[in-house]
Amino acid sequence: MPHADYTPHLDDDAFLQGLGYKPQLSRRMSRFGNFAISFSVISILSGCMTLYGFGMNTGGPSVMLWGWVTVGAMVMAAGAALAEVTSAYPTSGALFDMANRLGGPRWGYTTGWLNLLGLLGAIAGIDYGAASFASAFASLQWDFTPSPGKTMTIFAGILVLHGLLNLFGVRLVSVLNSISVWWHLIGVAVIAFALAVVPSEHQSTHFVFTAFVNNTGWGSHWYVVGIGLLLAQYTFCGYDASAHLSEETTQAQLSAPRGIMHAIGWSWAAGLVLLAALTYAIQDYPGTLATATGVPPAQIFLDALGVTGAKIMLLIVIAAQLFCGNAEVAACSRMVFAFSRNGALPGSRLWVRVSARTGTPTNAVCLSVVVGGLLALPALWSTVAYGAVTAINIIGITPAYAVPIYLRLRAGRQFTPGPWNLGRFSTPIGWIAVVWVAAVTVLFCLPQSKPASGGLLSVQTFNYAPVALAAALALAAVCWFAFARRTFQTPVVATGRTPDFADEVV
Repeated sequence: MPHADYTPHLDDDAFLQGLGYKPQLSRRMSRFGNFAISFSVISILSGCMTLYGFGMNTGGPSVMLWGWVTVGAMVMAAGAALAEVTSAYPTSGALFDMANRLGGPRWGYTTGWLNLLGLLGAIAGIDYGAASFASAFASLQWDFTPSPGKTMTIFAGILVLHGLLNLFGVRLVSVLNSISVWWHLIGVAVIAFALAVVPSEHQSTHFVFTAFVNNTGWGSHWYVVGIGLLLAQYTFCGYDASAHLSEETTQAQLSAPRGIMHAIGWSWAAGLVLLAALTYAIQDYPGTLATATGVPPAQIFLDALGVTGAKIMLLIVIAAQLFCGNAEVAACSRMVFAFSRNGALPGSRLWVRVSARTGTPTNAVCLSVVVGGLLALPALWSTVAYGAVTAINIIGITPAYAVPIYLRLRAGRQFTPGPWNLGRFSTPIGWIAVVWVAAVTVLFCLPQSKPASGGLLSVQTFNYAPVALAAALALAAVCWFAFARRTFQTPVVATGRTPDFADEVV
């Protein structure tokens, strides 16, 4: 919440220079555009739809609905705590730059790697999910038979599209994100209305809000409730996009934190409507889980609305996922740019270059798309291996949110808040956020289903998230000792000195 006596900076770039960074990116994004990118990355029509089948098996309707309410409240606390630090340091580096300033280079460098690998994993997960839904639509429309190779081809086309759209500049990205907001909100309204009006039968309210389903193999209901929260927590990832685009946003000290809060709030409300509509409309619970489409929401649409209705709903969802993936490429490329600006990545001088025509970090966009594509390649041979790779998104970005919040709490009065701050509520809300992120990170690392053999481990059920976390930290450590401890630079705020790498414009 902004101070009543706050006067906006007339020159955002002057404030950025005071933080030690040379303005390089084109500042053309409005307050609404900044909100729109986080809202698009969260994308309830991507996260909720992709993991709805997981939720049906892991706790069922009651955990999906009440879990959404609970997780949404906790994410609002985490978002508020992060928004407060964003207001003080509105830079493209976002999480790593905050950690760097509040805790020192090692904190910043480790946070940056977690954030970057999480964003790259998100590109792979979002765009491959869109390709899977597109395959499901094609199977209904043209008798198309989905296969890993065909889905990968669609995925590659989506990546190329998103790369090209981002190369045109931030203004186009902002316009597309603004369209995305209305597409999501109207799309949810259309889906909810159709599922409420067309089917002749619906599930009871008692079923929707109290039914518990456990197909995980684990006997403890509380354990299943815990891992069932991951549907909501996975969906509520990506609100740091507002911070990553802050150097391209006007009045960034207010616009970026407000973008974070509004994106979470609107997603929380609309997501609850979407989940309730889907659950009320289930016609055959076991049949929905066993759907030949491989996408349980598609089967709900088929059973409740017929083939034509299902096709229309799938098109709404696919378009939303495409908007989401495009916004994720924008956020990730800014993270690549910012991390390279501080000399953190191999070949930093290449990735930090900005187009003089569009004001866009073009090489960073290309790197983000290429690496995102490489991360999804294991899906050609194994869905388990692909799950291990995309776990980087979840386990990387989730703890990265808590680091700058914890360091801000540790700094106490040495931290100078920006115009958007929590005042006397800063400390309690901050600790709620840190404890919640720590708890949910543990949940992400627990086995989600029990092997049929009764043991604890199997190739098909092993949770690779801890392995992904260890690999990310190991990679960060190797790069740190190999070169980054010598090349990683911190801007000097007192003099406004910019890191040496931040001078590449082509």
